[in-house]
Amino acid sequence: MTNVRTLGLAVALLLGATTLASAQQQQAKAPTPLQTFESWATYTYNNAGAKVCYTATQPTDKQPAGVNRDPVFMFITNRPKEGVKHEVSVITGYPYKEGTKATVKIGDATFSMYTKDQGAWVDNAAEETRFINAMKGGSVMVITGTSRRGTVTTDTYSLKGISAALKRIDGECQ
Repeated sequence: MTNVRTLGLAVALLLGATTLASAQQQQAKAPTPLQTFESWATYTYNNAGAKVCYTATQPTDKQPAGVNRDPVFMFITNRPKEGVKHEVSVITGYPYKEGTKATVKIGDATFSMYTKDQGAWVDNAAEETRFINAMKGGSVMVITGTSRRGTVTTDTYSLKGISAALKRIDGECQ
């Protein structure tokens, strides 16, 4: 996995380039690395006076191999000032095909994510707790999506360290 500092800076740049970005986020300073837990790194930053914490990871495998994509990341974010805890999102490294969903498989559990541009979020916010619990209990997560060009991609993520990473961002952003 990329070193923590590089990952944090890449994440900050990607956040600024996605639909997650707002004028306030563009004014936020670079994230501060907190700690790395196996495959998951944790960060915090200040967004217009509001503390934000997140954990991020990159896929251990991306298929099909050789497809031209920007860096790919999975995030779980806490924004306590907004009442947001454990918001799950993905930056997939390509624009999704309009009107498509991304599918997530963790063990026997399956989840749907709505897509917009290069991002994907849990389709039903009420499912985020079940999603997080599946991540904590799982070892591997597989996300499948379709690019604007029609290429179906499958990204595999390790879930090693997710429980400790979530505990860290929960303690940092209460």
